[in-house]
Amino acid sequence: MKLLNRSALSVRPTQPFVDWINALEPTMGDDDLTLDDVEHESTIYLIPEMDTPEALETFIRDRYVEILETELRAWEEDERQWPGKLDWALFQEFVRVEHSYLAIDLDDETALEISEVDDALLLDSEQD
Repeated sequence: MKLLNRSALSVRPTQPFVDWINALEPTMGDDDLTLDDVEHESTIYLIPEMDTPEALETFIRDRYVEILETELRAWEEDERQWPGKLDWALFQEFVRVEHSYLAIDLDDETALEISEVDDALLLDSEQD
């Protein structure tokens, strides 16, 4: 095990986010996604270690647009289909954030790799 010098944010969708996803391609009846379906698609963001709730809130407020864009892009690339204004209120409505102080890597065999996140990377991981 390796202790990483990071904290983590788990970003989970809310029902309004799921409603937005379902509105992208309207379906009939049981074909709609549910919150349970989409919660399995949560994203973990590694962030600098945060020792106070105030530092965490400041960090999230500084980066919420970037996080929200990443979450929306995972479901719809066409930004014209996104909700109108990507503001703090929409962030709070669309996602639930959970903070973990510690991040531990349980993989003793594979070295950590760093790569920049881009749309192609997100699309490749969705198809796996």
